[in-house]
Amino acid sequence: MSTVAPSTTSAARLSKKSRLPLALAIVVVLLTGAAGAWLGSAGYIRLPGANVPTDKEATAHAGEHDHAAHGGHDHQHGHPGHDEATSIELSAEAQRNIGLEVAPVDFQEFERTVSLPAIIVERPGQSQIDVAAPLTGVVTRIYPILGQAVRPGDPLFELRLTHEELVQAQGDFLRALQELDVVNREIARLDKIVAGGAVAGKVVLERQYEKEKLEAILLAQEQALVLHGLSKEQVESIRRDRQLLGTLTVVAPASAHTSPGGASDACLLQLQDLRVELGQHVTAGDPLCELADHCELFIEGKAFEQDAKLLNEATRKGWEVRAALETGEGQTETIPGLKILLVGNRVDPESRTFTVQAEVNNELVRNEQMPDGRRVIGWKLKPGQRVQLEVPVETWKERIVLPVEAVVQEGPESYVFVQNGDHFDRRPVHVEYRDGRGVVLSDSNDKIWPGDKVAISGAAQLQLGLKSKAGGGIDPHAGHNH
Repeated sequence: MSTVAPSTTSAARLSKKSRLPLALAIVVVLLTGAAGAWLGSAGYIRLPGANVPTDKEATAHAGEHDHAAHGGHDHQHGHPGHDEATSIELSAEAQRNIGLEVAPVDFQEFERTVSLPAIIVERPGQSQIDVAAPLTGVVTRIYPILGQAVRPGDPLFELRLTHEELVQAQGDFLRALQELDVVNREIARLDKIVAGGAVAGKVVLERQYEKEKLEAILLAQEQALVLHGLSKEQVESIRRDRQLLGTLTVVAPASAHTSPGGASDACLLQLQDLRVELGQHVTAGDPLCELADHCELFIEGKAFEQDAKLLNEATRKGWEVRAALETGEGQTETIPGLKILLVGNRVDPESRTFTVQAEVNNELVRNEQMPDGRRVIGWKLKPGQRVQLEVPVETWKERIVLPVEAVVQEGPESYVFVQNGDHFDRRPVHVEYRDGRGVVLSDSNDKIWPGDKVAISGAAQLQLGLKSKAGGGIDPHAGHNH
């Protein structure tokens, strides 16, 4: 029995039927492998045999990609303890360029004040001293020059006397001196005779009475000469030399600050106005010059009606006030320890202000003697100079007070810069009060603490540098389309 082989048609039919399931199986296997590889590389799942990179390999690969994307440059972002958005680093040269100063802060006391516009004025009746001609005469010499400093007793003018009354007074004084000399000689002669018994003692007694009368007349005449303008030394020279004075030297009078010796620089007077010339004829009482005594001056402030209660309270309690004086280049100097002398009782109807006065001691800033012996001086405070009179009204204790230059304002925010290593960190603060003397931080402040080193100057430049830094550099992709 012979075996019959399957026909070609049957084999083909069998092959066609088994081809579809095999293809589907292959597709399922391929899709499963691809999904497993994707899930494994994403870290969700790892299938056995899946050809996916490990975590270390993936990280290294990502790093290589980032490095290549940035052109092979290594970047470091952030510094330990610093927020790059609010911190700036300055070189030593940059700090010197902006005049940066750093100082630690601490709690202190601060006085809130009311500031009054004021002006320095002379003391009425004391700062200006008019020198008048004591007698009629002709000006033959002027000793000081305009602006020169003199001490009380220094010569100012020399007059050739033409005053008849003074000439008569000197003549009477000289005549009385001569009569007294005659009486003294007569008494000396009679004393010898009385001792011998030739003349009664009554005669000598009469001469003694006459002597006493002449001495009384001389004393009165001497005082009259002094009142006429002669000094005691000049009167004494008439007594000694028995000659009338033809000239009179007018000297600088004493001031309110003249020391007992009269030689202290604190009582220096200054020739402020010269009113005569050489050869000019003057009569008794004519003005010769005006001397200025600026050892002490007044600070005269103008206050408004609403300040009257505070000023009267400060005066009643004896509080010290201060004066802020501009010294140039935007700097001010404070003159402390002043006392209010006067709170005006009259309100000006136009300005609606009243006067407040305080007395201030002046200071010599120049005291130089020229080669010819003349002395030139210069005072620190000058009449007409403008100042600010600061009257304390409230005191805060245990507050952090910073200079005005240490706080920068940006809209409603206020910032300070605190040194942190080689960086300066910007910190927001709450400002409770600010004036020309300083900035007071609120007691609720939690950004600045005693001991922190703060930039007390240059805060504005630091803020500008920080804003410039926040703007970033030039975008390397700017102007390119990808």
